[in-house]
Amino acid sequence: MSSSANLPPSRLDRGLKRLSKAANHSVLWFVIAGILATGKGPLRRGALRGLAAIAGASTSANLVGKSLFPRRRPAADLLALDRRLSRRPTSSSFPSGHAASAAAFATAVALESPGAGAVMAPIAAAVAYSRVHTGVHWPTDVAAGAAVGVGAAYLTRRWWPIGMHEPASAYEHADLTPLQEGDGLVVVVNPNSGLGPDPTPQIIEEWPKAQVVGIEKLDSLPDAKALGVAGGDGTVAAVASIAAEHDLPMVLVPSGTLNHFARDVGITGLHDTAQAVADGVGVRVDLAQVNDQWFVNTASLGGYPDMVRLREKLEKRWGKWPAAGMALFRVLQRAKPLDITIDGEKHLVWLLFVGNGPYRPKGFAPTMRPRLDDGLLDVRYVRADRRYSRTRFFLGALLGALEHSRMYKHFEVASLDVEVHGAPISIATDGEVRERANHFKFRSRAAALGIYRP
Repeated sequence: MSSSANLPPSRLDRGLKRLSKAANHSVLWFVIAGILATGKGPLRRGALRGLAAIAGASTSANLVGKSLFPRRRPAADLLALDRRLSRRPTSSSFPSGHAASAAAFATAVALESPGAGAVMAPIAAAVAYSRVHTGVHWPTDVAAGAAVGVGAAYLTRRWWPIGMHEPASAYEHADLTPLQEGDGLVVVVNPNSGLGPDPTPQIIEEWPKAQVVGIEKLDSLPDAKALGVAGGDGTVAAVASIAAEHDLPMVLVPSGTLNHFARDVGITGLHDTAQAVADGVGVRVDLAQVNDQWFVNTASLGGYPDMVRLREKLEKRWGKWPAAGMALFRVLQRAKPLDITIDGEKHLVWLLFVGNGPYRPKGFAPTMRPRLDDGLLDVRYVRADRRYSRTRFFLGALLGALEHSRMYKHFEVASLDVEVHGAPISIATDGEVRERANHFKFRSRAAALGIYRP
């Protein structure tokens, strides 16, 4: 502090004062997050992760750290008048909340986008230094705050693992039929499955010899060498079931609101699959069945379908993870427990989730799937047979500690038998609600579907 106080006056004094004020209550970072959120992919994820990191860092530094470590701030008269803040903080000096928020945001952004993180780093460093330069913190306050911020950013990975951008692993497939100009390809298009334009013109341009039919023709498809699908996960699941039953390879053209399966397979658009169709290259992946219904992503009983729908409605305004927390709270608040038998053992549960393949993270709200080639189902359920089970589960989800909670069970099996006692209930598969039943037999179908993939 003494060496900083002895610096001669410069034009930086006014700039650092303004920067320090701009970071009050993290306003600076909220503005930058808003700018980043207008981008896509890593930039948007970085903005959301940054805000989550700030919440953790600010709470740790301002509410916990300052209470545990009271420390007097530097004397104002050590600095020239022009360098002093007009409104000096009165809370404990240790640690620096500004430095904690700055380091948290910059580190979190860097975890998603190293390039954007490199831009944020000098801004964060300037904010942290400004607190010493303006005489409201000791250097050790800033160092401790920065450490808290970096730790908070890395802790976000417990709730939100760093995105996996590589396709899920799959079985090698060497005998897919090359389809020049789409000869022998029948593409099922559901133009109402997403928010974008009808993909039919692009499909016809890419594969002029292909037959393009609407989703309403699904029950009477013509003979084909391969089946294509342009739509969201619900449409993909419907076409995948037909392709698997007739042992036909499938061509994915993601164009729906939700394209989780295509993302996991490694297909992001028409350009990804066009060359693979021409060359006849691809993979085989696992599917799953419940009774006679195939699914490509997930099946669920209880409140889980309601939670997913509510989360998707809220996340446009609040972001995925805050929306997931709010949706979970609301659904558990009004849910009724299910009396079921799982593989011969009776249980009382709030909801049951079954995934096609192992999902990650292992805790609440799985979002990514690293494998589509292990022949296993991902099974998760929330117990309802203990006092305050909903509250305990909710707190475990918020703290990222579900793997240690007795209220939450997670295991992987090749098959699962579920008997529901009482009135029949509906099951949701890939976002679609199916007919009510009392007995649900799940099984993994290893290497059931061939998919063209570059």
